[in-house]
Amino acid sequence: MQTEYSAGNIAAARSIQTYTYIYTSAATFWTYDYACSFHQELAFLTQSRWTKVKGLYILTRYTPFLLFVAHLYLNFVPDNNPDKCQMINNICSCFSLISVICSECFFIIRTYALWNHNKVVLAAMLAGFLAVIVASVGVLFSATANAPFETSAISSITGCYQSTGSGELFVPFVLLFALELGLISLTLVRAIQSWRTARTPLYDVLLKHNIFYYACGLFFSVVNVFTSLFLRVSTPDYPQD
Repeated sequence: MQTEYSAGNIAAARSIQTYTYIYTSAATFWTYDYACSFHQELAFLTQSRWTKVKGLYILTRYTPFLLFVAHLYLNFVPDNNPDKCQMINNICSCFSLISVICSECFFIIRTYALWNHNKVVLAAMLAGFLAVIVASVGVLFSATANAPFETSAISSITGCYQSTGSGELFVPFVLLFALELGLISLTLVRAIQSWRTARTPLYDVLLKHNIFYYACGLFFSVVNVFTSLFLRVSTPDYPQD
């Protein structure tokens, strides 16, 4: 006897599968990248002296590993306990915030250095950064705190989802996009100033100032916005940087 499922059940299953594919792919690429740079990573961790920047790098580098483990567990392990799903989702949200905060701190530190430790620029960046973090935390946890977790009615689909997921989840990514747009603008202004002073090829200056790395962060912020808007049925947080 063939079982028929509602359109909502099918949409929820597709959303869960899409998130599972995203996190599995991201975890695969992250593992591959780490394996390719293992010797450099080991030399850096064991031979370089311990500083605050090194500690920040370690958090930025290895927090995604914990995030992927938690999300893959949430997506692959069958669990009918809504409270447990909520707890794991909150853990994933915390790991996402830690990863974003650490990566953005590197952007801010580098931009601050490029501007020759200008206090005004630093104050502006920190004010914007704190505003984004506070607003993102409020939206992120308020949007997922009250919506109950469910499992798919399709037996072959594992993982939890929130059937009443809020459309507000795209807001933190929009705020992050605005912050990164401001940082890349400051860096681009500084790169143009350096190019005019040094009279070196503009392409070399842009590479030196890591403009393309900033642009990648900006691009993935846009991807996160559209992911949140078009995959509203389930509400896991997509990773940054």
